[in-house]
Order: sequence, then structure tokens, then C-alpha cells
Amino acid sequence: MRPFVFIALALALVACTSSQVSIDQVLTTRATAETGRLPYGDSDPVDEWEGGGPFGFAVHGVDVAKWQRDVNWQALARQNIRFAFIKATEGGDLLDDRFSQNWRGAAQAGIPRGAYHFYYFCTSAAVQARWFIQNVPKQSGALPPVLDMEWNSKSPTCRLRPPPATVRSEMRIWLDMVKRHYGKQPLIYTTVDFHRENLAGHFPNEVFWLRSVKAHPRVTYPGRPWTFWQYTGTGRIEGQAGDIDINVFGGNERKWRDWLQTALR
Repeated sequence: MRPFVFIALALALVACTSSQVSIDQVLTTRATAETGRLPYGDSDPVDEWEGGGPFGFAVHGVDVAKWQRDVNWQALARQNIRFAFIKATEGGDLLDDRFSQNWRGAAQAGIPRGAYHFYYFCTSAAVQARWFIQNVPKQSGALPPVLDMEWNSKSPTCRLRPPPATVRSEMRIWLDMVKRHYGKQPLIYTTVDFHRENLAGHFPNEVFWLRSVKAHPRVTYPGRPWTFWQYTGTGRIEGQAGDIDINVFGGNERKWRDWLQTALR
């Protein structure tokens, strides 16, 4: 990468002043998309990122579920993976088969980790919050819980799509119950279509983790501040078998340390 690109990236990252990233706070231009490199591989790489790619971000992490089978946490730590979000629960009665294994493994490798809940639209939010609380330890040193909100068109048991107002009302119930129990504001993970149909213009004070695998979030989620960006579902990391989701934290090293210090309390 040319020296002026490094300098521009450094200046832009230092300019970040909040834990959530606005669309202009981090420089990810066409120049970096054309000349930059990511630290990890991809089985289905993007040739050109609309609006700029995930280049220049200092802090990368993963999210995992049972589909990754046996996660090699020590290998991920050696490859400079800095955080992990681990699937814990789904709906009101499903516990991810590998949650306990992954929860212990990430901690043993020294990787800060948090648990996420996959929302199920045919069970009340209160029941789902209680199920998450029942299965996820309340521990200091864990990242905030995450509520995963996305349509699941492949669900064999629930194809319900409630109206946006109902979606938001139920989300608030889950978020409030989980926050009271863990003493931490949960994050919201979402996808482009779900956000557009249900969340755009709402939840202005929440911390968002956004999925966008071909374009910068400023393109796919216009006006939405974000803290984490899931930029691929087909990542490849040396020492880990198969595809894995990879994310970036939207700030520089100093911002990451500041955010982490607060998040791990």
C-alpha cells in the first residue's frame, strides 16, 4: 500500500471520537479497496467493495455457532483474532450444541467473548429472554450480550413476519430484560433487509453490529452508526477448518481498548 494511504488511514482512525462509528469517521475509500489487503483469507472474496471495504481496521474478530464444529481457539488467538461472539440460544428452547465448549475455549485462549441469541418470531420475547438468561453465565469479563435480529426464511417451524411496530416492541422487551440481568446494554446484530424493513430510524441509542458482505455499511445502512461490521461469512483463517464469519471493530486500537474496558466490567 502506498505511504499516503497509510497516513490517511491513521489520521482518519485517530479522528474517531465515539464508540460508535459514523459514516465519515473511518476512511475506507476506493483507493484502499483497490490496493489494500485483509489479514485473512476468503473462500468467496469480493473483487470490489461498494463505498470502500474493511481495510485499515486494526481489530478483527469472529462469530461462531455449531456450524463451525470444533473451533481452534488457540489458532485464532495466534492469528490475532481479538474478540468473538458465540451463539448461545435460539427461540425459547434451543441451546447451541457447542456453546459451552466455545465459551470455555475462547476464554482459555484469552479472546474476549460474548454470547448471542437468535430471535424466533413464534415465541414471545419474554420467554426468549428468560431462556437466554438461564443458559448464559453472568460473568465479569464477558462482552455484552447480543440480540440477533434477521428474517429466517429457511425455518422449518416459523415463517411468521410480524409488523415492524410489533418487532420493535418485542425487541425492547428482550433488550430490557437482558440488560437488567447482566447490567450491560445488549448489542443488536442485524442484516440489510431486516434493518430496512424494521429498524431504520429507530433505536438511536443502541450499539449496532451490522452485516454487509459486499459494501461498506455507510452504503447499505445509510445514517446508521455502528460499532461492529460483519464483512464476510466465508472467511478463512490459518489453523481453523472451513469458513468462518469475520468482523471488524469500527475504531483504532485506542478506541478498542477504551470500549473493551467498559464492555468487560
